[in-house]
Amino acid sequence: MPQEFRIHELVLPEAPQGLRFDQALARALPQYSRARIKRWIDSGRVRLEGAIPNARHRVFGGERVALEAVLEAAPSSVEAEEIPLEIVHADRALLVVNKPAGLTVHPGAGQASHTLQNALLAYDPSLASVPRAGIVHRIDKETSGLLVVARTVESHIALTRAIAAHAVERRYLALCSGVLTAGRTIDQPIGRHRSIRTRMTVRTDGRAAVTHIRVLERFDAHTLVRAELETGRTHQIRVHLAHIGHPIVGDPAYGGRMRLPRGASESLRAALQAFRRQALHAESLSLEHPITGRTLRWHVSPPADFQHLLTYLREARPA
Repeated sequence: MPQEFRIHELVLPEAPQGLRFDQALARALPQYSRARIKRWIDSGRVRLEGAIPNARHRVFGGERVALEAVLEAAPSSVEAEEIPLEIVHADRALLVVNKPAGLTVHPGAGQASHTLQNALLAYDPSLASVPRAGIVHRIDKETSGLLVVARTVESHIALTRAIAAHAVERRYLALCSGVLTAGRTIDQPIGRHRSIRTRMTVRTDGRAAVTHIRVLERFDAHTLVRAELETGRTHQIRVHLAHIGHPIVGDPAYGGRMRLPRGASESLRAALQAFRRQALHAESLSLEHPITGRTLRWHVSPPADFQHLLTYLREARPA
């Protein structure tokens, strides 16, 4: 049976009276049994402050932990489905896909089909032997752009480790509301929203999240930026830009009220009102090939709807 590997990075919560490490880790990761966690510790799959710990080591909270969880992957019930894919790169170890906006990455609650995972199984049936058909990271349904897919279990392990080590470079284009005067680094922890469980938010007890923002182009009431992820939290760019008061145009969850430039033409007003998804595009991807070790880079331009919106904004800008 194929194995699935999950990487966890966390800071241990306060442990009164110095709990055993395996007890503290089992409390921090309640989805796993203490016995399973102890096996992973004993097999060297856990690091405590960078070192291999003993399960009986006493901890007091605040220690950093990295865990590579090894799970037996359940037989996939996801069906292959013929959906057109734009394959940017293909070799025996990996695929790079340019995902269109509107395509969900993998099945979830309420959607069992018509996802990238269904499409990948039709493109390459051998991906059924790789966890989640080789998908090692995701972008939101209405975000377009580049995704890497592992074609073997070995590549899946290597790419998962690379992502956990922040060794995969991912850059995005985002059109945000308001005019940013300069780029910046947003270093704010992100966690689940306390009352709206489908959303994320900046919160002090969230997981570390760092996004680097560079201004590319300014318009009357909008800014085109490049966002580079140092971490990969759910909705990270969307949450961070909204947090600093510059939400992404068209974002249904974090966008807030639509902003129109003063004196906007009817064509620009219509273009902004018609853009019903977040203006976010994964434009570039760079990684070390899991077999050859070579550094590979890919770049794709944003889709037509994104480019048309930029054209309207440029035309409306004073000469």
